[in-house]
Amino acid sequence: MQPSPAEPTAALHELGRIALADTDLEGVLDQVATLAKRAVPGAFEVSVTLIRAGGPRTVACTGDAALWIDKWQYDNQCGPCLAAAAERATLLVGDVLAERRWPGWQQHAGSVGVHSALSVGLPIHETVTGALNIYATTAHAFDEDSVILAETFAGYAAISLANAHLYDTTAALARQMERALASRAVIEQAKGIIMSQRRCSADEAFAILSKASQTANRKLRDVAAELVARASRA
Repeated sequence: MQPSPAEPTAALHELGRIALADTDLEGVLDQVATLAKRAVPGAFEVSVTLIRAGGPRTVACTGDAALWIDKWQYDNQCGPCLAAAAERATLLVGDVLAERRWPGWQQHAGSVGVHSALSVGLPIHETVTGALNIYATTAHAFDEDSVILAETFAGYAAISLANAHLYDTTAALARQMERALASRAVIEQAKGIIMSQRRCSADEAFAILSKASQTANRKLRDVAAELVARASRA
């Protein structure tokens, strides 16, 4: 079903009203996919692919057909969505059944009634890429206006994913710093206990703690925490 002339404009307005603070990343991408399906002329199903170190996965979709087609590409490591993500470009397949770049993909996509595909790469980060994928049930379904709309929605999805990646990276760094500070604190406590017991310097106390760690083949922090725990019970 083709969207009415007013539908793309309404969907774009809704896209601009998505509040990143009011939902999680999955919720944002679900809305992007749903609105793209409403706005892009010819769209049958829409999905968003995210590719990280662990491999590609579909993080949002509007139906099983998109999931089915995406999964084949992930399993076979080829297809328009992976190519668009790798090249960070827009890739249009006008006639799925005539496509020859990814042997087997055309039959797989055709088996669920898909005859056109449009994938727009998402430039997120050096180590994170993705694509917005739009599938249609007729050949040559996507014209120039469809491509422009798809790229508009892909740009919004890319910004959301980039922000989420930055947040995850920052949060992970903060957790690492917290653990490092906690380790340093417990090691300093253990050094103080050793200095009090052995009447030695801070350097000597650290050497004693390090030797105990090596002998026991345990992390320095764990040895220090055990020493502090024993001292607190004494």
